[in-house]
Amino acid sequence: MNILLLGSGGREHAFAWKMVQSPLCDTLFVAPGNAGTAAIATNLDFSATDFDAIKALVIKENIEMVVVGPEDPLVKGIYDFFKNDHDLKDIPVIGPSQLGATLEGSKEFAKEFLMKHKIPTAAYDSFTAETVEKGCEFLTTLQPPYVLKADGLAAGKGVLIIQDLAEAQEELRNMLVGQKFGAASSKVVIEEFLDGIELSCFVLTDGKSYKILPTAKDYKRIGEGDTGLNTGGMGAVSPVPYVDAVLMEKIETRIVKPTIEGFQKDGIEYKGFVFIGLINVKNEPIVIEYNVRMGDPETEVVIPRMKSDLVELFLAVANEKLDEFELEIDERSATTVVVVSGGYPEDFEKGKVISGFENVENSIVFHAGTKLNNGNIVSNGGRVLTVTSYGDNFEEAIKKSYQNIDKLHFDKMYFRKDIGNDLK
Repeated sequence: MNILLLGSGGREHAFAWKMVQSPLCDTLFVAPGNAGTAAIATNLDFSATDFDAIKALVIKENIEMVVVGPEDPLVKGIYDFFKNDHDLKDIPVIGPSQLGATLEGSKEFAKEFLMKHKIPTAAYDSFTAETVEKGCEFLTTLQPPYVLKADGLAAGKGVLIIQDLAEAQEELRNMLVGQKFGAASSKVVIEEFLDGIELSCFVLTDGKSYKILPTAKDYKRIGEGDTGLNTGGMGAVSPVPYVDAVLMEKIETRIVKPTIEGFQKDGIEYKGFVFIGLINVKNEPIVIEYNVRMGDPETEVVIPRMKSDLVELFLAVANEKLDEFELEIDERSATTVVVVSGGYPEDFEKGKVISGFENVENSIVFHAGTKLNNGNIVSNGGRVLTVTSYGDNFEEAIKKSYQNIDKLHFDKMYFRKDIGNDLK
C-alpha cells in the first residue's frame, strides 16, 4: 500500500524507518520530511498542515493510509477533513479527531476531562488577560514552586516552573498581557506543583481497545543536571527502570482505562496515539498532561523496541481490530541522545554541514532538523539528530550512543552528556 506520513522530525524518521521494513508498505511519502527520510522514502515539499496539497497528493498517488506525526495537523482537524470529504472519507488517518486533539490543544480542556472522569491530576485553575489579577491572587494560595502552563500549543516550551511568588506573578502577566507565547498563552493554567519523577506512558487506541506501548523517560532541559531552558527534548530512555508491575497496574487501571472509556462516554473519535505525561509521587501515578501523538525524542526509543510490523499495527487501529493484535516488544533497553544546534532553544544558526555518518556503528541515527543541500546533509533546525542504541540495560545502550556521537561533526553542535545519569 501507498502511505503518507506527515511531519519532519526525529519522530517521523523513526516512524518511516520502521514502516519501510513492512512488506505491506509499497511506497512511503513524507511531507515535508528531512534528509533522513529522503534516503528511505519520497519527501514532498509541502507543510503537514496544507490540507489542500495533502488531498491532491492522496488522490494523485492513490494513498491508502495517512499517518500523522506532529500535533499541529491534528489540532487543526485533519482527521475530520478526511472524514467529511467525499473523496477521502474511506482513507484511514492515524490520529484523533479535532475534538480528541483538543486534549493537547487546550490545557484547560484536558484538565476538565481529567476531573470529569476522575483521573488523578494536580489541582488547577485557569485565567485570561481579563482575570490576570485574580490569577496573581490565586498564586498566593499555593505553595512554591508555581507552575504556569500556556493553554495552547507552544512547541513544548509553554510551561514555566518558578520558585518566587513575585516572579511567578510577573511571568503570569507576561504570558497573558505581554503574550510571551503568543496566542498559545491567551489563557494560562496555574497548577499545583507535584514533587516526583516524571515518565511518559504511550497508548495506541482504535477508540474501543488499546495497547500500552513501552514506557520512556525524556529529558527536557537544555543543561546538564536538568538545568536551563525547556526544549523539545534532549534524550530519552526506554523502558523506565523504576516502573515495576505494581506501578504499571496502577497506571493502567487508574489512568489508561478511564481515559479510553472517557473518549467513548464523551463521544470523542480517537484512532491514534495517546501520550500521557505522568509524575510518580510516592509510587502514585498522577497525570501532568495529555499529548495526542507520540513524543519526540521518546519515539526514537519506543519504536525501535517494537518487534511487530508497524503498518500492520496501524491497520488494526484503522479497522478497530486492535484487540486481536499481538504486540511484540524487544526486551532490550534503548536510549537516544539528541544533538542540537549551538544556541538552541534560543537563537541558533542553520546550514551547518554534518559529517561522520559513515563511521557510526551499532547505533541508529535519526534525523530531525536536517536537509539536503548540494549533496551535503546540513542542519535545518534546533534539534538536528538523535542517536539511538540498544543494550542489555540502559547504561550499555547510552554508552554506545555517546561513542557514536563522537564520530559525528558539525559546527557548534551540542548535546547533554548526562542522559540517564539520574536512573543509575
